[in-house]
Amino acid sequence: MAAAKKQMTVNDFIDLKRQGQRITMLTAYDFTIAKILDQAGVDGILVGDSLGMVVQGRETTLKVSLDEIIYHAEMVGRAAEHSLIVVDLPFPTHLVGDHEAIAAAARILKETECQTVKLEGGVQQAGTIAALVSAGIPVMGHIGLQPQSVLTMGGYKVQRDEEQLLADAKAVEDAGAFSVVLECMEAAIAAKITAALSIPTIGIGAGAHCDGQVLVINDLLGLTDSPPRFVKEYAQLRSTISDAVSQYCQDVQSKTFPDSSNSY
Repeated sequence: MAAAKKQMTVNDFIDLKRQGQRITMLTAYDFTIAKILDQAGVDGILVGDSLGMVVQGRETTLKVSLDEIIYHAEMVGRAAEHSLIVVDLPFPTHLVGDHEAIAAAARILKETECQTVKLEGGVQQAGTIAALVSAGIPVMGHIGLQPQSVLTMGGYKVQRDEEQLLADAKAVEDAGAFSVVLECMEAAIAAKITAALSIPTIGIGAGAHCDGQVLVINDLLGLTDSPPRFVKEYAQLRSTISDAVSQYCQDVQSKTFPDSSNSY
């Protein structure tokens, strides 16, 4: 009998880079999807503040609250038995002081069964990352395009400042982060960052040379109207769901559902 797959730890996650194994991550926001991803063998599950856009239907991630992220993370944490669970620190919990950031991250760890948090920012957030790590809270960094800074960045644009991106990546690593997301940057820059760091890089719109990849589950499943260029749709569930609902409506209206096989 094959040995049961154990819970992924932060050290296991880091070892995947050392072993040359590509890391798989996807987002999840509820128990059912998280359970499916976990059982399918995904290394990491991100409870992202992207839920503000793909679950709540907002234009940005900025309005997601700490209570809301905890609500979703609690469900995901209960569902996952093997994947490492990473939870976004929503805007502006990590921007109002180290004590407040620690308090917010501690709430996530205490009120869910998740193991780590993620925060956006490079050089400017290195002190906060170090404070969280010093408090015993594992941190995944996030540089490049930072959706929480979309208003100051002028939109969702590809990041090309190699010097700044390299400085941000090194600052995140030096502050003690166990991994870093590289979002929406030129592939050549992401490759240089990946080679320069000892911690895993997780790409999203950052080319093929990162140590791992992450996608929003709604994009992967084909539920998004106009997914970004970097997305590969592995299913077309939007049309599948629409067809199923249309057929259900027809069956109910034509009185062919329920029939004897659906009745007691």
